[in-house]
Amino acid sequence: MPDTPDLRTLLLPVSDLAQAKAVYTALLGTAPQIDDPYYVGFDTVGRHDGQHVGLLPGGGPQGLTSPLAYWHVRDIEAKVAELTAAGATVKDVPGDVGGGRLVATLIDPDGNLLGLLEDR
Repeated sequence: MPDTPDLRTLLLPVSDLAQAKAVYTALLGTAPQIDDPYYVGFDTVGRHDGQHVGLLPGGGPQGLTSPLAYWHVRDIEAKVAELTAAGATVKDVPGDVGGGRLVATLIDPDGNLLGLLEDR
């Protein structure tokens, strides 16, 4: 059986963090679990099958200008190899962002960003 990734993490660039936090608190019906000046994160585990929505003021260090969805995979290196063989290009190689979490960003042939995430 193939390793089918789960789409569980969505990062959104925002221009006004306070206003975005109010909107997403109202939408998700829960307060953020992470509430920092540089990142606000909502975990909706148990309500929406383990979804995480993150708000990045100014697009964060990634400089995002549009939403970025992260596909959760079992083997990030293998999935990067599979996607590049299929025509994607690597923007950010897999790297540890803390707590054993690895992330990578690729670009599909139309210029869309693809995020990959592996928890070890």
